Amino acid sequence: MASIPNDFHDLFEKQTFAHVATLTDEGLPHVTPVWIDYDADDNRLLVNTERHRQKARNAARTPGVGVSMTDPDDPYRHLSVIGEVEELTTDGARAHIDKLAQRYMDADEYPNPIESERVILRIRPDRVM
Repeated sequence: MASIPNDFHDLFEKQTFAHVATLTDEGLPHVTPVWIDYDADDNRLLVNTERHRQKARNAARTPGVGVSMTDPDDPYRHLSVIGEVEELTTDGARAHIDKLAQRYMDADEYPNPIESERVILRIRPDRVM
């Protein structure tokens, strides 16, 4: 297992967008932009989504993922991670999306309607580039 270098932790405090790649049931790549977070204590990338979304369905079936992000302040500074979704959980997912909405939207709560159920993809980084 790899860890996120300390000098890249600031990417998870900014409005950094990541791209998460999962595999469809046909084995084709599916890439989507997402808000990204990091649990430094557990060394897990966190992606908050809804259970019905394609990336969540793909990760539940095939947990291997790729994540790429670019520093919004310096497009030549970037981080790429290959890892595995170890857990897809609803625990704390609503509070987590509200926390992300504060960072990304300057809103107290996530304002968009929830169509199914919020889930957190907890991604173990296996390779960090």
